[in-house]
Amino acid sequence: MLDAAVVWMNARGNTEQWGTTAYSRQPGGADRVERYLTENTPYIAEWDGAPVGALVLDSGPSAQLPIPPAGEPELYVRLLISDRRRAGLGIGAALLAHAEEETRRAGVALLRLDCWAGGGGELVAYYERNGFTPTDRFLSERWPGQVLAKRIA
Repeated sequence: MLDAAVVWMNARGNTEQWGTTAYSRQPGGADRVERYLTENTPYIAEWDGAPVGALVLDSGPSAQLPIPPAGEPELYVRLLISDRRRAGLGIGAALLAHAEEETRRAGVALLRLDCWAGGGGELVAYYERNGFTPTDRFLSERWPGQVLAKRIA
């Protein structure tokens, strides 16, 4: 799905978010996926038995990003991806709802994530439509990022 997402983004003219090289061939890409599966808590969405989305939760943001600590316990969406062939079917929203439920189940009141803030802010707007509020902006090398947060009751 990550490799297909790069192709999909590039076809739409977005070469800045994840570059033009397949995710699995990017430096550290395969290792990052391995860490998602072994050091974090991954969830896979299925449609008729086939994977169509993935969510990875952690206790905080990546140490490689210049993101300020939350100052309180949190769960953090480290990865959210869906099969672009099934775009518009609510897979990402369902995975975010699952992240909210896991946050609530853990007794934590804060769910955060970060995303690419370039490209006219389309991705930031997606998370806002899903109930997240923009908080801190950051720059990782030349990659503009936005942290968003959601309070969980």
